[in-house]
Amino acid sequence: MSRLGTSFWIVVLLNAGVCSEENINGCDINPCMNGGVCENQDGQYKCHCSQMSYNGHLYGGPYCTVILLGCERHWCQNGATCQPYLDKGRHRYSCICAEGFTGTKCQTSTAFSFEETGFMQVQTKLTNAFDPLNVTLSFRTLQAAAALLQCQVEDQILMLELVNGRVRHTLQRVQDTESVFLELPPMVSDGHWHTVKASLHNNMLGLSLADPSCLEDMCHMEVQIDRAEPDLGSGLSELPVVQNLYIGGRGENETASGFLGCMRDVWLDSRVVVPGLGLRSPANQMNVKQGCSDWDPCKENPCQNRGRCVKTGWRSFSCECHRPYEGEHCLDEYVTARFGSEDLESYAMFSVEDSPGDSNTVSMFVRTRRSQGLLLVLSNTTSQYLRVWLEDGKVKVQINNFESLLGTETVSDGQFHLITVLVEPESLSLFMSAKSQGRVPIRGVLVQAGDAVYVGGLPGRRASLAFGGYFKGCIQDLRINSRRLQFYPISVPVSSYRLQSSMKVTRGCTGDDFCTNNPCLHGGVCYSLWDDFTCSCPPNIAGQRCEEVRWCELSPCPSSAVCQAHTQGFECLVNVSLRSDSHIITYRGNGKIQRYLGSISMHFRTREQNATLLHAERDSQFITISIHDGHMVLELQGKQQTSYVYIHSLDLVNDGQWHKADFSMDSSVLQSSRWRLVLDEHWEKPSISFTVSENLDFLREDVDIILGGLGPDSEGNFAGCVGLVEIGGLALPHYSEVELNLPRPQEEQFLRTSGTPYFGCWGSNVCEPDPCQNEGVCEDLFDLFKCHCPSDWDGQRCEFTVDDCASNPCVHGACRAISSGYECSCDAGYTGRRCEKEVDICAHHKCSNGGTCLRGLKHYSCLCPRGTTGPFCRERVPELPWYIDRFPYPKLPVSFCGNERWNYSCFNGGNCSSVENNCDCLPGFTGQWCELELDECASDPCLNGGFCRNLINRFQCVCEMSFAGDHCQIDVSDFYVYVFLLLWQNIFQLLSYLILRLDDDPEVEWNAANDD
Repeated sequence: MSRLGTSFWIVVLLNAGVCSEENINGCDINPCMNGGVCENQDGQYKCHCSQMSYNGHLYGGPYCTVILLGCERHWCQNGATCQPYLDKGRHRYSCICAEGFTGTKCQTSTAFSFEETGFMQVQTKLTNAFDPLNVTLSFRTLQAAAALLQCQVEDQILMLELVNGRVRHTLQRVQDTESVFLELPPMVSDGHWHTVKASLHNNMLGLSLADPSCLEDMCHMEVQIDRAEPDLGSGLSELPVVQNLYIGGRGENETASGFLGCMRDVWLDSRVVVPGLGLRSPANQMNVKQGCSDWDPCKENPCQNRGRCVKTGWRSFSCECHRPYEGEHCLDEYVTARFGSEDLESYAMFSVEDSPGDSNTVSMFVRTRRSQGLLLVLSNTTSQYLRVWLEDGKVKVQINNFESLLGTETVSDGQFHLITVLVEPESLSLFMSAKSQGRVPIRGVLVQAGDAVYVGGLPGRRASLAFGGYFKGCIQDLRINSRRLQFYPISVPVSSYRLQSSMKVTRGCTGDDFCTNNPCLHGGVCYSLWDDFTCSCPPNIAGQRCEEVRWCELSPCPSSAVCQAHTQGFECLVNVSLRSDSHIITYRGNGKIQRYLGSISMHFRTREQNATLLHAERDSQFITISIHDGHMVLELQGKQQTSYVYIHSLDLVNDGQWHKADFSMDSSVLQSSRWRLVLDEHWEKPSISFTVSENLDFLREDVDIILGGLGPDSEGNFAGCVGLVEIGGLALPHYSEVELNLPRPQEEQFLRTSGTPYFGCWGSNVCEPDPCQNEGVCEDLFDLFKCHCPSDWDGQRCEFTVDDCASNPCVHGACRAISSGYECSCDAGYTGRRCEKEVDICAHHKCSNGGTCLRGLKHYSCLCPRGTTGPFCRERVPELPWYIDRFPYPKLPVSFCGNERWNYSCFNGGNCSSVENNCDCLPGFTGQWCELELDECASDPCLNGGFCRNLINRFQCVCEMSFAGDHCQIDVSDFYVYVFLLLWQNIFQLLSYLILRLDDDPEVEWNAANDD
């Protein structure tokens, strides 16, 4: 049934098409599937299948229903896009090439490059000189001016070129000087790919740039030109002509404007130009390389010696060389000049050949180990206006014998340093390795042609000595501005001043051999450095020349001593003990002491009140160091009788502790000066003598120096310990030479001339026999003992029983010792066994009628409410009569007083008193805190029945009608009758007067002035 229906409708449709062909649209039935687009064609239709993937497939066929399989095994290369299609029912494909490739499989590269100036020539034949020309190409370059393409047909030249980084299309006849050109504004010399199209068709010259970012009005231009074509029938148009096409240049004879860069996809009239093949035929070419690599010439670091590679064009570069290197690849180094080799006097002189003016830069590399030496002098016929020399290892510059500038950093370390002197019209600046060393204002100097430049010294030895002498070291790459001063020229041509003379300046920078004479001592091995040396010393020896023997590493001292090394030898330090009944120690100089003796220092400890520590004398000269009343004392007598010095310390030194005393002259350069004493290195508070005396040079030889007393038979010998004692920095040794493992090597020495002392520090055995009683424990405190007593005993020797009250156990009370311990009598207000508790005096108060208990130190008081009085507020205040006004008492201020134990208040205007816990009351008040008002009515001062009114600090009597006065003592009863009669009389007289005046008529004169 369905097949019959389908056939029916087909017949109907066909008949309908026959009947009304113009109304039939084949696309109405939507025959195209899978995204295909239907196109109606005179009643027929055609399906244009989608080129986009639909449901993951591409479709073809009449109705776009056939899945295209041609690209399943395609051979497209170089990133080409495969495009499948059906050809007579067979699955096929085509390759859409990426930019830069062509061929059926995109197997051929169209890219080529010009890394050097060159060209590619392609010749073709045209049927007519006026055939249209279309050229399309892509290029990339960094050149701002270059020929991209030139096409010549007979006398017409068509050029495509870069001018100022923009594309220009020019048409010109060979014999004409004028031309027609088009130029697009976008810049294209940026190293990126750009596609340009040039055309000449129907007398229309066109130029287009196909960049995605282009606007059409900026990237497309056309201009109408006038070309006279030959007449028809002349036969000229039928003759073939040769078209010469030059790509990347203009031929062999014109290489100046050659293109450097890459090209690809060069199409000439729809035919691609392939390198090596031209238009599928051999092409003449020069310096053309197939392909276009992204090779970076600076990537392989062609610049040596830290030179910086800079791109200068397509595949080209230049090197910015660091000093002192030059050349294309920074391989040429300026020759270093050696001055002062083997301490010879050397210098060089150059001549200035131009006039650089008043702004100049002098720079050079300098290497030296000398702290002095002349580097450079600029001079003319009249003066030396610029000098550069070394002073204390730093560079110093001077202008015109006046303004000078000294650098801050040292250059005499054997390393190369770049020194730059910048002279400007009003300032002078100094730099070392680009770091500023300072700047000073100057008066300008002018460098002119003919001036001389002296390097390393001056011809006159005396003139060079004024600036540190001849320079010893090396100088390299000396420049004044951009002009070099070469001692030995290099192969690279550079702008230089001419060397006029050279005196003993050698090539290179070889240092002197300082090891020739072997400066190392004590078997040290010398190794040469540049202009210096170093010594490899044997064990236990140090110093630059192995001059310092590490004596203490050789264990020269006995085990009980401590070795102390110094530059000339060593000392064995040990403490010695001296007793008042023991022998003294004597010393003498060895006769080789040459140094200045202007000081004494010593370490000691003692508990002696008076004793002699050191004494020496020669003729009238003597020195004595002693302890007097516990203070350190120096007495010194010089040659002159008036040169006597006496100093004593401010602090005590007989406390059994170690002390150090330093005695020294105020001035070590004078023969006589004041002396000072510094105790325990408290240099801020010295004791200084009032008089002057001489030094201690008389102790150098043939003088006995006595340590511990005045002499062998004298009294007042020292008892205690003595450590290191030094006179002028030379120690008084406690060991003799025979007691040491190695002899002391120092030349200047004091020698011990007495017997062996007691080594170590020990005091008297003060705890034997035991001085402490009652089982006390004795502690030795160096010539002093202390007894640690049991708890029940006290005293220096534990000879007294302990007083239990000694520790003040009663906090607020007095202690009394009793047989069972102690008893406390507490202060008022405190209780407890140790009077540690405060008593609440108001705990059981008796204030009645709501009275407030006021706490006192020893008792309390009651503050009564209104209407009550008395010590306990039990008495009622009598009521006032009705005729007496009730004036309220004034509210007086309250003061708050107290101390760390007690706080209280002073009422009714009272003030805090200097008496503890009391107040100073205003008149009319009493009590400890002024809480009670005095009752002035208590004595009943009002007479004749008067009522006494109690006021503050006074009273007032309110009297009966017949009495008056302060105490109601005046009887005024008769006075009141007299006053009453007199009052009535006055009232009667007043009434009579008023009645009489009412009967009188008023006397008024009306218009009295008008009566005639």
